[in-house]
Amino acid sequence: MTDAGTLQNASAPDRIRVDLQLVADQIQPGSRVLDVGCGDGILLAYLRDSKQVDGRGLELSMARVSAAVRVGLAVIQGDLETDLENYPANAFDYVILSQTLQATHNPKEVLEDLLRVGRHAVVSFPNFGHWKVRLSLLFRGRMPSTPTLPDQWYNTDNIHLCTVKDFVNLVNSLGVTIEAGFALNGKGRPRQYGATGRLANLFSEQALFVLGRPQN
Repeated sequence: MTDAGTLQNASAPDRIRVDLQLVADQIQPGSRVLDVGCGDGILLAYLRDSKQVDGRGLELSMARVSAAVRVGLAVIQGDLETDLENYPANAFDYVILSQTLQATHNPKEVLEDLLRVGRHAVVSFPNFGHWKVRLSLLFRGRMPSTPTLPDQWYNTDNIHLCTVKDFVNLVNSLGVTIEAGFALNGKGRPRQYGATGRLANLFSEQALFVLGRPQN
């Protein structure tokens, strides 16, 4: 999992990580937002102060929960794979899952729960289909280590790595609407092409999607 950063005070920072800014750009002002795996709340604080959202957070690390609470954020300790189901349907306009899906045991069920709890889900993850990953496997015969996947196979939290194409196929099989898709470079900056084509699967190091719940 990727830490959202360290929040130093109760005011939202002037700058947040580039990919988190892109997440924030997808959120409408005044929305009800749940940030799942929110770290110490840097994104929630930014959304609170810049977009006046009604924000909540769910975070596994008690130390990070305490840091978020100290700056006035409504964050509770919990495991998304067991505690997300306790949230009522339609409780939020947006549910955010940033750089965490690949560390879950049941990604399909997690996506379904995100879109049960919220009208929209904003999901980002590293792309295991990037060309550097492919070449590393082809020529070195070992699990790759890259800036977006820096850990070794034996000490990583990532247990369900996927490609952009894998993710698109999954959400399509669930009938989920892709409302927006961004192919990102290693620093989280959007590339000039979208996240649903072949270029994204081969050349993006990360991807970010805004999802809408299935149509009945």
